[in-house]
Amino acid sequence: MSLTTVELCAGGGGQALGLQRAGFQHLALVEIDKHACKTLRRNVTKTHVENADIKTWKSKPELRGCDLLAAGLPCPPFSQAGKQLGAADDRNLFPAFVGHMRRLQPKAFMIENVEGFMSKKFVAFRQDITRQLEGLGYAVQMRVFDAADFGIAQRRRRVVIVGLRHVYAKRFKRPVPPNTRKTVGAALHDLMAANTWDGALKWARKANRSGPTIVGGSRKHGGADLGPRGTRRGWLELGVEGKSLADKAPPPGFKGNPRLTLDMVKRLQGFPDRYLFSGGKTSSYRRIANAFPPVIAEAVGREIAKALEKGQRRMQQIEWPANPPLRRVKEPA
Repeated sequence: MSLTTVELCAGGGGQALGLQRAGFQHLALVEIDKHACKTLRRNVTKTHVENADIKTWKSKPELRGCDLLAAGLPCPPFSQAGKQLGAADDRNLFPAFVGHMRRLQPKAFMIENVEGFMSKKFVAFRQDITRQLEGLGYAVQMRVFDAADFGIAQRRRRVVIVGLRHVYAKRFKRPVPPNTRKTVGAALHDLMAANTWDGALKWARKANRSGPTIVGGSRKHGGADLGPRGTRRGWLELGVEGKSLADKAPPPGFKGNPRLTLDMVKRLQGFPDRYLFSGGKTSSYRRIANAFPPVIAEAVGREIAKALEKGQRRMQQIEWPANPPLRRVKEPA
């Protein structure tokens, strides 16, 4: 089967890359940030990328009935690092997503957001969104996944909301992570040693566990640092200075705690080294740090693909009568 997807708020392409690896073909990638659009065209697909706000984006008729509608909806309304305004935040795009669900009527959907979305504060919000999506004919479930369980050297917990039409829903299984943990030192040793820093091996031995969640900030707030004070403290315990990013790896004779480069942050998010981001350092860092790790998107995407394929095969196996018997209708006297 050739499975198709439309993705809203595609960002830097973490979800898009993961779904592509899971076997989905993108019919449209919609993103409001022009630099993110350039990134998507460079790495995912040169066509089908639309620079638009999903509040006003008009979907084309040929997109109706796609296999999957995916979205990385903005996190600030639910992030513990923000004010957690939820539905009152002007960046809440769940209503826009539901509107596109009505218009496109996909077989399945997938939404990624921060773990804070699952807090008690948003119980009523989750119930309302679930009711709306179930009312459109989907079985809905929400799960939290940690990127560290999928071999990423970063503790990054994200909620994934999945919905499938009932004919496919029973065939969907939650992906089981391989639970292969990787340390920051093992993930970044070669990049730290790229400029022949003689302290790279010693540093890697100290960075002997997964790193804290990288925080990229929003378009309104946040710069090129590794997050708030508590997060930076966690990075310092691993021998990383988190107040800013470096342009290059440490040189020979470097003393002290090294800073991460964009390439290092990119690897900690699970992007391949060849994946290139467009824009300046701060804007590129935000897109990298806010991305959905491709490994989680791929794992969930593969299970959605299996459910859709099994459901489709089952429907094809049903023997529909070629010439159903005609029912005689009694004419009124």
